[in-house]
Amino acid sequence: MGKDPTNYGLITYAWVFALSITGGIVNFSRKLKDGHVRIFNLVEFIGELFTSAFAGVITFWLCEAAEINPLISAALVGISGHAGSRAIFALEKWLEHRFIGPGDRAP
Repeated sequence: MGKDPTNYGLITYAWVFALSITGGIVNFSRKLKDGHVRIFNLVEFIGELFTSAFAGVITFWLCEAAEINPLISAALVGISGHAGSRAIFALEKWLEHRFIGPGDRAP
């Protein structure tokens, strides 16, 4: 059976979401401590969690496609959850460089 996002069970996705969101909570806490966000900004907090979850799921799928060791995958999922949008932008930059080429950036 080939790898497909629908082939993974709910427990697997629960772990991926938990690791990603935990990374997002840690990142939000750091931003809060540094004074970059307000404590009662629920919309920003929820946005951080969704961004972290998205980054974590994408990282999980990439790790699975590359057949990376599950423990390393788990660490990368947590790190990308913490990085949130920075992880997504890094992936975007890599994809542009890989498929479009340096200097040939789309408008």
